[in-house]
Amino acid sequence: MRLALSEISTSTSFATDVTAYAAAGFDGIGLWEFKLGPATADPDNRARLGAAGLGVANCVPVIPSILPLRLPGMEGPHHVAERVRALCRSMERFAPYEPDSVLVITGPSAERAPAEARGLVVDGLREVAAAARAAGVRLGLEPIHPSQRDTVSFVNSIADALALLDEAGLDDVGLMADTFNLWHESPEALAAVASRVTGLHVADEPREPERTDRALPGEGGARSAELVRALVAAGWDGYLDVEIFSGPDGFLSLDVEEAAARAYDAVRALAQTVP
Repeated sequence: MRLALSEISTSTSFATDVTAYAAAGFDGIGLWEFKLGPATADPDNRARLGAAGLGVANCVPVIPSILPLRLPGMEGPHHVAERVRALCRSMERFAPYEPDSVLVITGPSAERAPAEARGLVVDGLREVAAAARAAGVRLGLEPIHPSQRDTVSFVNSIADALALLDEAGLDDVGLMADTFNLWHESPEALAAVASRVTGLHVADEPREPERTDRALPGEGGARSAELVRALVAAGWDGYLDVEIFSGPDGFLSLDVEEAAARAYDAVRALAQTVP
């Protein structure tokens, strides 16, 4: 299996990430657009990836949601139309990197009535999907952990995501899966939608209930491995893309070389449990 590390896991620059991730043994990188710099840097960025031998797993736009997030530093523009235009530009920008997928999330309903929020998201998804189609990139809607319903997304399960895509009439938009976000889902539920899965982030819920960050695969129990095994058994073949959100006192505080090495060892051990 191919192994990748998502750039949000480390606090360093794109260039430093590429060097450290390749040195740790990863096959790919999960790109976060804010780390790429201006669009004029893209040719050099792609050359750097090629020289390092890294493919591109899953990409996160600089504005990742249709409705505004309620996360410090990630609120972004308030107007939905502006957010949708930015997402469409991200589809075009990511295309030359030839990623496995680009993700989108709904954002929370916040002060809007649920029906209004849903309608805005359906309309926005149709526009973003059209841009992804035109750019030739695969778009995946990501369900988010239920604990983040009020801050990140009102889509919190596989069923939620499929229902929204069905309402929007978007059969060609898939599901961006994340073992942390789907910790409450059964392996069978994920396996049943394997053909729709555009990409897979891997991380664990921490064992300690007071923690608000993510744990490396294997540190929180067996659920990540169970989900991965079920998905692979159903025919899915993509990157295991480690994505660790943490604060300055957690995983993010590690030197990039140590962080990449720890993440690689954890996801390699997970991959070895898959027949």
